[in-house]
Amino acid sequence: MEGLTSSSDELKKKKEKEKEEDDMEHEKKEEKKNSKKGALGWIEWLRGWMYVIHEMLFQRILASHLQNPMPLPPVNDLTCIVTGSTSGIGREIARQLAESGAHVVMAVRNPKAALDLIQKWQNEWSGMGLPLNIEVMELDLLSLDSVVKFAEAYNARMGPLHVLINNAGIFSIGEPQKFSKDGYEEHLQVNHLAPALLSILLLPSLIRGSPSRIINVNSVMHYVGFVDTEDMNIISSKRKFTSLVGYSSSKLAQVMFSSVLHKKLPVESGINVVCVSPGIVHTNVARDLSKFVQAAYGLIPYFIFSPQEGSRSTLFAATDPQVPEYCELLKADQWPVCAFLSQECRPTNPSEEAHNVETSYQVWEKTMEMVGLTSDVVERLLEGEQVGCRYGGTDLAD
Repeated sequence: MEGLTSSSDELKKKKEKEKEEDDMEHEKKEEKKNSKKGALGWIEWLRGWMYVIHEMLFQRILASHLQNPMPLPPVNDLTCIVTGSTSGIGREIARQLAESGAHVVMAVRNPKAALDLIQKWQNEWSGMGLPLNIEVMELDLLSLDSVVKFAEAYNARMGPLHVLINNAGIFSIGEPQKFSKDGYEEHLQVNHLAPALLSILLLPSLIRGSPSRIINVNSVMHYVGFVDTEDMNIISSKRKFTSLVGYSSSKLAQVMFSSVLHKKLPVESGINVVCVSPGIVHTNVARDLSKFVQAAYGLIPYFIFSPQEGSRSTLFAATDPQVPEYCELLKADQWPVCAFLSQECRPTNPSEEAHNVETSYQVWEKTMEMVGLTSDVVERLLEGEQVGCRYGGTDLAD
């Protein structure tokens, strides 16, 4: 009887100890949840701005070894999609790839403007070689339905895609917060959600074009960005929205998402993901600036790149034969972020915040939820399965 009582007491103590451990674990989780980082620390913020200022002041010196325009290796066998290719950097990327022999698909919101541009380029190119192999497909990144329809139409061709260049982006400086018809903050949708959805849905064509590349035109401004995965739309009272907050956050989200996609694509798929910084470039962003800032832009042409200069890092990432080797090396080393190339066409480190693996996976999960895909969509597409998306209305498959 005494032995049974002793065993009962020991069991009771064991259960009490387990309960105490469970309570402590719960408290730790709650503590971690409540102490979740809500913004960049002031040291990180200052370091980020120092990086931005350094790039603006010295980018031309650092990139002085690059030729302008960027000479390209033979690209006659490449098919490339370039989003936002009627102006700025995208226009230069599309033109130079086409003149070097690539088949270029201009994915644009305004097909008429793109067709007029192609006619102009064809006239200028006349007599210099074969006509440019370039076409137009409509794509509106402010509509996720449009993204799905574009991907469906391209995948239906059953042809290869060798390079997807997610170039289109917005930075509505000084503008009030705006939302797309899908309900997402416009910087977030155009700069991150829509390119992410497009990249995933075009995987069947990228697999057919393997070895292939996804090139995301990012920005040095991601160094001052911060992503709150519980408030991607920046509508809570935790952070006040400004166009700078919206833009820098969306660009950081793109790097984080790209890092996870990079990990999910096995080496044998032959698909590599690269983010690039074009530098600080004088593009149509300036049209949203105040007259005072536009005047300042005009006073410092030496420091700011032209669109042709700004296109070099993307063209390098899209065509240089050593880029896949670099990406595969990062995969082998389990590096926490995807390949990131600077405006001087050299590997560089994204921001300290971009190295946060836990947040990167949270960004992946949240992005998949927002664009209507399951988090295992990459694995399923690689296996040739059909996947459903709540946008566009139909299934996609290899």
